[in-house]
Amino acid sequence: MTSISSLKQTLYYEIAVSKLQGRINLPEEAVSNPHHIYKQGIFHRFRNPYPSYGEHPEFVHYLKNVVWPVIRGELQVPDTTLSKIAVRKPQWLPHRKASTKLRATWLGHACYYVEFPSGLRVLFDPVFEDRCSPVSFLGPRRFTQPPCDVKDIPVIDAVLISHSHYDHLSHNSVLEIQKAHPQAQFFVGLGLEKWFRNAGLNNVTELDWWEDAEMTIKAQGGDSKGETIQARLSCLPCQHTSGRIPFDVDRDTTLWASWAVQSGDKKVWFGGDTGYRAVPNIPKASDDYGPDWDHLPRCPQFKQIGEHRGPFDLGLIPIGAYYPRVAFSAMHANPFDSVEIFTDTKCKRAMGIHWGTWALTHEEVQEPPKILKEALRRKGIPEDGVFDVCDIGESREF
Repeated sequence: MTSISSLKQTLYYEIAVSKLQGRINLPEEAVSNPHHIYKQGIFHRFRNPYPSYGEHPEFVHYLKNVVWPVIRGELQVPDTTLSKIAVRKPQWLPHRKASTKLRATWLGHACYYVEFPSGLRVLFDPVFEDRCSPVSFLGPRRFTQPPCDVKDIPVIDAVLISHSHYDHLSHNSVLEIQKAHPQAQFFVGLGLEKWFRNAGLNNVTELDWWEDAEMTIKAQGGDSKGETIQARLSCLPCQHTSGRIPFDVDRDTTLWASWAVQSGDKKVWFGGDTGYRAVPNIPKASDDYGPDWDHLPRCPQFKQIGEHRGPFDLGLIPIGAYYPRVAFSAMHANPFDSVEIFTDTKCKRAMGIHWGTWALTHEEVQEPPKILKEALRRKGIPEDGVFDVCDIGESREF
């Protein structure tokens, strides 16, 4: 491995982004934009358009199913001191064309750094803060530390943001990225471009579900002068919400999304943060994937993604922040949901994200990977190497 400084010195490049006109290769039912809500002909906000989300006022629902059970002692706060998740210093490839394989490094929670064999370098949902909160002194605090700083990452071409929640979008982190990597391009869902520009970031492309952008990276110096890297970035659906102001003041005014990235012959799907099927308040010992609950609606958009944009070499799929199910299932997948999403989207391999960093909900901190193995067994998928987890800072090749 070469040093970061030597890598940066050999990679002077310029980046051009063009948003493709019109939408191609999308399901027929998506043409009418059922996720848009309009008010007097003017765009107002977004929604999850399928019964798999259910219907409930978010803040009241949270009070009833989380806050009140905690007060009554019926719901325990997870003990983060029990975490056995290792954090290691990441190792980066020495130059853009150093490997013929896709290489993915987990940087904690939903943040992944992916190095494509084409030379493309992509960062997903970067949050390097101690707390994911509007303020630095309250809110969930990390129980595992970031494996590196933004300045330690050698090259960032594209930064993809799934939505506006604080555990996925950090004001300080995106500013640090722009400072250390001024040519990095940010890709966001509808409504978020204004937030980025108000924060002083200019290289921003805003997309709706099923829209695409193309990015061209051209080397300006070093041994690679004149070489180009091509990539296509696609904004795709998921089932979630958005907002950065407490008490749902700005809820769903910006769009949440999953993302597909293709460069060369490799394709990655990033699930970001999503639910799969809303589960009602059922007895604690019940299996919500048992026959009694098989009728619950499933989000059809993941099969649409698999059919219209798959297959994918790698899926980065959320597996944590799911308990209690009645409170979080509509917008957070548990590992059984995650395995269904994995097969729906036609991912060949996957890594679990959205766990192991902040205790956002009430499952035990080590539970998601254990339940993932059980979910894979039930589906008849090998437990090792197909849909896996790793240490924070660890890299895997695909």
